[in-house]
Amino acid sequence: MLDAIFWIARTGAPWRDLPEELWNSVHRQFRRWMTSGLWDLLLAALAEGGGGEAMQMVDSAIVRAHHCAAGAKGD
Repeated sequence: MLDAIFWIARTGAPWRDLPEELWNSVHRQFRRWMTSGLWDLLLAALAEGGGGEAMQMVDSAIVRAHHCAAGAKGD
C-alpha cells in the first residue's frame, strides 16, 4: 500500500496507472488517511525530526538526478 502511494507521489502518475486490481483500493486508503489527518501527523513528525537517526535513512533507489546534474553530455 505504502509503496504504491509513494510511487504515485514520486512519479506524479495518475492513480489509474497502478495495476487495475490495486488502484481503487490504494486510492481509497490514501483518501481515508488524508481525511483522518494521518498524513499531517506523519509529516509533522518527520519535520520535527522524530525518530532520531532512524528517520535519516534515504533509499538511493528512488533518488534521481536530472541528466544535466549526472554528467550527461548535452548540447
